[in-house]
Amino acid sequence: MVHQSVDSQASAVVGLQWGDEGKGKLVDLLASEFDAVVRYNGGANAGHSVVVGGERYSLHLVPSGILSPGVKAIIGNGVVIDPERLLEELKTLQDRGVDTSGMVISDRAHVVMPYHKAEDALREELLTAPVDGGSVQTKQVVSAIGTTRRGIGPAYADKVQRATAIRIGDLLNPEILASKLEMICAMKNTVFAALHPSEPEVFDAAQLTEEMVAIGKRLEPMIQDTAYLLDDLRRAGKSILFEGANATMLDVDHGTFPYVTSSNASALGIGPGSGVPPQAVTQIIGVVKAYCTRVGGGPMPTELFDAIGEDIRRRGREFGTTTGRPRRVGWLDLVALKYAAMISGATELCITLLDVLSGEPELKLAVAYDMPSGRTDRFIADGILLDDAVPVYETMVGFSEDITAVRSFDELPPSARAYIERIESFVGVPVGTVSVGPDREQTIRR
Repeated sequence: MVHQSVDSQASAVVGLQWGDEGKGKLVDLLASEFDAVVRYNGGANAGHSVVVGGERYSLHLVPSGILSPGVKAIIGNGVVIDPERLLEELKTLQDRGVDTSGMVISDRAHVVMPYHKAEDALREELLTAPVDGGSVQTKQVVSAIGTTRRGIGPAYADKVQRATAIRIGDLLNPEILASKLEMICAMKNTVFAALHPSEPEVFDAAQLTEEMVAIGKRLEPMIQDTAYLLDDLRRAGKSILFEGANATMLDVDHGTFPYVTSSNASALGIGPGSGVPPQAVTQIIGVVKAYCTRVGGGPMPTELFDAIGEDIRRRGREFGTTTGRPRRVGWLDLVALKYAAMISGATELCITLLDVLSGEPELKLAVAYDMPSGRTDRFIADGILLDDAVPVYETMVGFSEDITAVRSFDELPPSARAYIERIESFVGVPVGTVSVGPDREQTIRR
């Protein structure tokens, strides 16, 4: 038997921290070099901000490649989709003159339903309430996760439970959808009545079916079996760029569990989230801020609670694209970064927001942790144990120059170059791109 060869270039852009690293900007910068851009995980809890020609675009479900004409923007099977939000996002883009005709949605992607969002909010409320252990209140080991309350976790939970899951393809089959929703709503209503008896949520299966069938008709032209589509593109020698949502430190298996997202947000999620085998991806660009940020609950060893942290937050406009919440800010954690690069198999790094550090007389880098058991240079992938980590810092000279107009690595101030080179040497991965501002043009390619 003669096997047809697959001759294509596949690359990936993934976050190596806790999200918000600037992946959208890099994907937008690279997208025109590829034939398709693919989202493989997450949902509307992700937020990518892209600035083109001074105009800012906030994308949550639509791949950033949508801003590059002629490039297919594909939502893979590993994404959970809130169809109403997707339609709103597409309309906003169309109203701004963006061509969305290249949009494709996997028929196997799972649907975020209204009851998922209600369940997400209820779970967070229950986790913030004290646990009553009788006469003595019991300390909670896990507090609220700090989700975006977009229903992402419950949607992924139903995906794993299978019988209570709705897939995008189901929206095109009214009879199947009605049968599923009748059973699911009966179960969900029972659960809500038990967990919140004073004001239980009640979902009507017939009404939901009608609403989802109408949405399905609007989405139908975009729905395909994307596993075959991507295989066809690869066999035709087309190039594919995978766009990760969230980030490696939020990976459900390898992040700071339980303070993580509900999908494989590292590069390890590409295969199951798209149907493309992992060996097809030969370039993995790990995106990292020049400092650390995090939104929501969970440990962040280098977090700053002083005026320096506030200054960095203000200069970096560190407020969530999806939630608007102020991001927690800290020094760059090289221990966490080296671990994340290992997990995602990063072949090169992209350092973003280097310009935000301008004006700091000293820059600190965490190179180890002091733990109750002793000093370690290994990351602790446990959100409860990591809370005890005290960072061991290495201090470097800062820089004061405005670098937003710099377009080559050699033009950077010596101390800024030294900072980048120290990151490279510690992590063991070369830095290929440095971002010195939000716009496409404010990028240094080495």
